[in-house]
Amino acid sequence: MAILGCIADDFTGASDAAAFLVKGGLSTQLFSGVPDSADVIHNTAQAYVIALKTRTMETKKAVLSSLIALKWLKNQGINKFYIKYCSTFDSTPTGNIGPIADAALNFLDAQYTLLCPSLPVNGRTVKNGNIYVNGVPLHETSMKNHPLTPMLSSNIPTLMQAQSKYPCILLSAQDLLQSYPAIRTQLLQRAVSMEADRFYVVPDYQSEKDGERIASLFGHLPLLTGGSGLIMHLAHQMTGNMHHTFRKSLPPVSGPALLLAGSCSKVTLSQIKYFLAHGGISRKIDAKLFSHSSLNSSVEDLWDFILQHWETPVLIYSSDTTDHVKEAQKQSRTISEDLEELFARLAERAIAQGCHRLIIAGGETSGAVTKKLGFDAYEIGDSISPGIPIMAPIRKPNLRLILKSGNFGEENFFEKALLLTTGRKEEPQ
Repeated sequence: MAILGCIADDFTGASDAAAFLVKGGLSTQLFSGVPDSADVIHNTAQAYVIALKTRTMETKKAVLSSLIALKWLKNQGINKFYIKYCSTFDSTPTGNIGPIADAALNFLDAQYTLLCPSLPVNGRTVKNGNIYVNGVPLHETSMKNHPLTPMLSSNIPTLMQAQSKYPCILLSAQDLLQSYPAIRTQLLQRAVSMEADRFYVVPDYQSEKDGERIASLFGHLPLLTGGSGLIMHLAHQMTGNMHHTFRKSLPPVSGPALLLAGSCSKVTLSQIKYFLAHGGISRKIDAKLFSHSSLNSSVEDLWDFILQHWETPVLIYSSDTTDHVKEAQKQSRTISEDLEELFARLAERAIAQGCHRLIIAGGETSGAVTKKLGFDAYEIGDSISPGIPIMAPIRKPNLRLILKSGNFGEENFFEKALLLTTGRKEEPQ
């Protein structure tokens, strides 16, 4: 029986959370939306993760979608919940993290919860309420130019002030050295002084030791929120053995592989560059020349190219610099949706043709592809990189699906993914 339920704001965020739950010791099953069929639910799983698409959804719909998922999890007998969002909080002052967290606090009748977006293994940390990426304030990084969720502030309380009905209380690293009763007394006193009936706690979180400490102090709460860093330590705590790790190694596969990239992050751009520099076969979609009217012909043209190289992994990508993306968006309001549809159609054809490995870079791209494929539940295996697991759809167990957020993975990510899905462990050169 599952003991932890998690909702995530997009599919790659959900797979990220699932990967760290497995690493933390909990057998985990991932669902694309709330399951509507009991035959995909494994009662032996200790954690359920539900992938939503609430990051960029209209706020009222995002809140409703989240509450429906939380209610479903509660109906499964779960009494501990986690709301997963990006480790860079990726939200403007009008974002959905605050409204969803507010609704969850009220639904579960919880007085307070944490806001912990840190993921130290990938350079995301929090100090004094501010988010840093490899030591640089979030709003000073390239992510300030994200085309969908520009990150214009690094300060969590500032962002939440615009999004939420409830205030934030900071906890320093020194505060976290106290006992839980002492911390709780301090929090409640500060809440009274702010006349707040509910509130959020934003602790300093700069290392894995901080994550362990935060989980040990607050892991008993019915609701926690954050990135995938804290969820791993929460899973460790729930297993009761910091050295126990559940492992689910999916059988290796061979055969055709298709790589799709829609992310425009610097990390993904460097991974594409590495793939090309090492002889990878690819085709780039020029977003400035692409339009809704050319969607069908583009699908046919790219599919012909894929078939010509069917026995060799092929990368199809639209990833480009932020300036080029903005220019393309000016030319067409539907460019993002049209590119997502193109990738989804290519993936659908590839699976029908017998593709056994599908590797996708970008949260929106991954969501569009998985929706088109219609898979609703997944087993979670080993990880390619932190937060990027190998997955197998319950309804198509011979397929290996790898989805990554744009900013995740090493430079040789595509090569590692191709290698490890075949069961080989040596690092690609």
